[in-house]
Amino acid sequence: MVQRILLKNASLLTEEGECLRGKNVYISGGRIEKITDRDQDDAALPVTETVDCSKYYVSPGLANLHTHTAMNIFKGIAEDVTADAWFNEMIWPYESKMTDEDVYIGTLLGIGEMINNGVTVFADHYFSEDQVLRAVKETGVRGDLAPTVFGASSDFPERLAQVSEFIQAHREDSDRVAFHMGPHANYTCPGETLGQIVDEAKRLNLPIHLHVSEEDVQVEKARKETGLTPFGLLARAGGFDCKVLIGHGLWVEEEDLELLRDDTWFAFCPKTYMKLASGRGGFFDWHSRIHYGFGTDGAASSNTLNPVEQARLLGLLGKFDARDASAFSAVELWKHLMGGHRAFSFGTGYMKEGAPADLVIWDLYQPDTFPFYSPLSSILYSSNSQNVRYTMVGGDFLKYDGKLKMDMDGLQKEAIRLQKALLARGKGKAEISY
Repeated sequence: MVQRILLKNASLLTEEGECLRGKNVYISGGRIEKITDRDQDDAALPVTETVDCSKYYVSPGLANLHTHTAMNIFKGIAEDVTADAWFNEMIWPYESKMTDEDVYIGTLLGIGEMINNGVTVFADHYFSEDQVLRAVKETGVRGDLAPTVFGASSDFPERLAQVSEFIQAHREDSDRVAFHMGPHANYTCPGETLGQIVDEAKRLNLPIHLHVSEEDVQVEKARKETGLTPFGLLARAGGFDCKVLIGHGLWVEEEDLELLRDDTWFAFCPKTYMKLASGRGGFFDWHSRIHYGFGTDGAASSNTLNPVEQARLLGLLGKFDARDASAFSAVELWKHLMGGHRAFSFGTGYMKEGAPADLVIWDLYQPDTFPFYSPLSSILYSSNSQNVRYTMVGGDFLKYDGKLKMDMDGLQKEAIRLQKALLARGKGKAEISY
């Protein structure tokens, strides 16, 4: 018999923020097969498993638009330092001595944390991409990988060729894996190298994922040296001929807006901006004119990999900045939280028949969220990982009845071992500087 899961008598939260109560959701073949009213038993759809959702809310899964998942191995290693010191004195020197095992275990830790928070798809930007891919396949989550390329690196031609070969070799591996070309940023891909990476993305018909205008000093430096903003440099390199995923873009300027296309997406990561004192930026002035979702950045700068927390912080910062409590409403934040799925090619993020069954089942009858009047506000302003009762990707439960399917106890033991080895090795010398 066909494996068919029934989510019975659920309240559904759609990508538009609507709440549809008393629904049965049938899942088969990795997709939402049918949605019916609770009193409409469909005998033609025999089920192999039923989950009673009479006290639960079911929504599309969460999308994390920008993270460096393996950096979970560095969580808390660079606290209370400036952005300059964070990059040049801490993270890049430590990363220069990372092993493949560090990347693999760090990625598994990050994926476990994301699944625990209801993330079903994420955009990764990192190196040792074979280890990232290995972790994605083993866990069953959806991952969009952008192997990082530094144009200023001494082995740039070889690295670009290596990344191209890797993507071509694995782009058809799974319907849960996709790729972006991943130049790091304009300031680490100087001169013609950014254009060469963009040209390779065009040749392979790939989108681009990179860091743009994270801090005002980057914009000032780019203007001083080239007369262009980082967005302008990306445009000059032909980057906006492709679909682009912008990591951050906090310091976007009005002149940059005319360069953007309908398939340009921003991954907004407010926790990082607050922690590294990145400033207000132009995002709050122009947010209504751009497409954006939420990223978490890496755990070394943002500490947690929870897009809901990022949406919460944006809502609070937005209200505070505008001095308008009605700004950044719960429905608006939810739409952007769900809309981030459009940055990917998986077709996820919809609560409708035929859509991939990438879902979160929320339990709001918990101490932090109960009582509640609006499920959206409860999730956005009160929830944490304990409210995520189930996380499903492609019809497979990756978190079931409050427990991850992954061996987190074993992972923690491995992480402790690697943490000791990492500190014993100490810092190396990074070839790239911020």
